[in-house]
Amino acid sequence: MPQLPLAKISARNRIDFVAELAARLHAYGTTAQRLEGALLGVSTRLNLECQPWVNPTGMILTFRDLGDADANDVTRVIRLPPGEVDLARLSMTDRIAEDVLAGKIDLAAGQAALKKLDEPPRLHWQLMQILSFVLVAGGVSMLLRLPWLDIAVASIAGLLIGLLDYAVSRLPLLRESVEALAGMLAATLAVLVAGFVAPLNLNTVIIAAVIVMLPGMALTNAISELTNQHLGAGVARFAGALSTILKLTIGTMIALTLANMLGIKPQVVYARPQPGWVEAVGLLLSCFAFAVAFRAGGRDYLLVMASAAAGYLIARYAGTTLGNVAGVFLSALTLTMLGNLYARLCNRPGALVRVPGIILLVPGSVSFRGLIDLMQQQNISAGQAALMAVLNILLALIAGLMFGNLLAPPRSNL
Repeated sequence: MPQLPLAKISARNRIDFVAELAARLHAYGTTAQRLEGALLGVSTRLNLECQPWVNPTGMILTFRDLGDADANDVTRVIRLPPGEVDLARLSMTDRIAEDVLAGKIDLAAGQAALKKLDEPPRLHWQLMQILSFVLVAGGVSMLLRLPWLDIAVASIAGLLIGLLDYAVSRLPLLRESVEALAGMLAATLAVLVAGFVAPLNLNTVIIAAVIVMLPGMALTNAISELTNQHLGAGVARFAGALSTILKLTIGTMIALTLANMLGIKPQVVYARPQPGWVEAVGLLLSCFAFAVAFRAGGRDYLLVMASAAAGYLIARYAGTTLGNVAGVFLSALTLTMLGNLYARLCNRPGALVRVPGIILLVPGSVSFRGLIDLMQQQNISAGQAALMAVLNILLALIAGLMFGNLLAPPRSNL
């Protein structure tokens, strides 16, 4: 790889580029250990010493120019909101960094390309994001083989939550309570249908409607950060995920309590009547919806969908033979290895395979169901089974991720 003419580039410009790169990777959902590893690698190749400290809401970066023994340390404090997975922009950011380090473009052009990623999304993209809420809710309902009425109610609730999420970008005052409002919307619609139309799998319909907002990936990332000794980031991310689940539960319980006070008695049924082809269609819809929700690039849709489907199918069929926990472990292990091999062969982020591959395995819905059961029954033992299920899934996921990285080491930290 050709060396950059560092003597002609000021330390400030190199630091500016690394700080800009750090902000992008954070915004696109990179975990603390992967972000810090990426920054250390890029800084070394730019003849900088970097000491990063990353948490879910910002970072502190201290730089030293290795080419100037008399230079003072430079510290950047960057305050950022928690990042969201954006696979297309993450892939473009990785490509820009590789081009700069390879000498294909200079630092100024690289920094300009990074800033260009901030262009506001088009209306088509915004409509697709709203549609993803509908497709995820409907697809997950079909995966669970719920009756058609349940699927329709979950899909309509998903549409309302998607519109609410769109409104948050224009009404910042809603940001603090968006999860609680989403829980209220889903629970209110489900209660009204179950009370006046026909029986529903009530809690399952509510979970399917809000599943896009459940922080299963955040819980997994938090435990991953803790196991990598990123204690501050892990604790903060875990607390953020827990607060999201609590707000969803609060909104749901407010709707259920108001319905009880008003004398509305929802009819609850436990039924899974659909044939196998409905589950297959649900898997296809869910995989497409997650490709949209993760903002994958057009060229990566099939890759993301195939990864999500592979993760689910491995866990499903291996779990039938070996047990659910073993199925989750084997799925996470396989998808992590495949993601790392893809990154090595194609020189692109392994997250394109790894992240969608485990999304249908994360324990967000299990933890949410446990809290709802706990609040409805007012009995600690009601949530114990769900708590153990969450713990088992998390341990299996983290074990799969760790051993996958061990057996097939990643090309880079992305």
